[in-house]
Amino acid sequence: MRIPEDRLRRLELKVTGRLDGLLGGEHLGLLPGPGSELAEARAYQPGEDDVRHMDWSVTARTAVPHVRDLIADHELEAWALVDLTASMDFGTADYAKRELAVAALAAVGFTATRLGDRVGAYLMQRDGLRRRPARTGRTGLYSLLREVERTEIGRGSMGLAAAITSLDRGQRRRGLRVVISDFLDTSAWEGPMRRMAARHQTLAVEIIDPRELDLPSGGGLVELTDPETGTIQEIMLTPRVAAAYREAASAQRAANAAALRRAGAAHLVLRTDRDWVIDIARFALRRRRLGSRT
Repeated sequence: MRIPEDRLRRLELKVTGRLDGLLGGEHLGLLPGPGSELAEARAYQPGEDDVRHMDWSVTARTAVPHVRDLIADHELEAWALVDLTASMDFGTADYAKRELAVAALAAVGFTATRLGDRVGAYLMQRDGLRRRPARTGRTGLYSLLREVERTEIGRGSMGLAAAITSLDRGQRRRGLRVVISDFLDTSAWEGPMRRMAARHQTLAVEIIDPRELDLPSGGGLVELTDPETGTIQEIMLTPRVAAAYREAASAQRAANAAALRRAGAAHLVLRTDRDWVIDIARFALRRRRLGSRT
């Protein structure tokens, strides 16, 4: 499915009109100028990298094809890890969780590209982790947003911890790192997040649907399905069960918030029943006020 051009333009207008200047912050640095600084060598990606950038010395030493890009002086990169596993294909309010993932990526991407920085992404999908190269300009970002929206969601073959590790190891140049997920994954992602945040400014965007926090009112037999495993369980919904569910869901979200604090990552929560523009704007303003005090 191809996202209509006018829809992408409306999304861009929301970001540049209502969030203009709020997400830029100090991490974006100076505008890139002409330069020929060599980036660190990285593995060659067939179909994505220019063979003219092959680093033959590293390739010969490792027996694995490597490339080495030329980057402009002072240029920074924003890289996002976008969770497109089965639990993100859900939404019971104004948005689906995937729509908020696109919105979060757009908020970071349009701000960065307007200042001349490059934006790339790693997409967690059912057939593994897919890397989309960092590019400048609206055309590259439009292409990335289209891919995130049209990617078929399914049960992921890689946990969040492994995906964060791949992003951290695959992109060594300092810059902004954004992890967009519902953080329902129970893999031990705090350690990889901490290691990444030690080198890069790191933002975790947690996407929540209200039905994940509370069961519907009423009683009777309810069928619950785990989207990541396909496991189906029937429960008898009673006030006591509903209260236990609320308590467990609240504890899980609190644990996520505590883990992100310990890891040193900024934490933005977007909900499918709220205006994401307002939530991002409030988050950015809080961060700026905190920065001005410290």
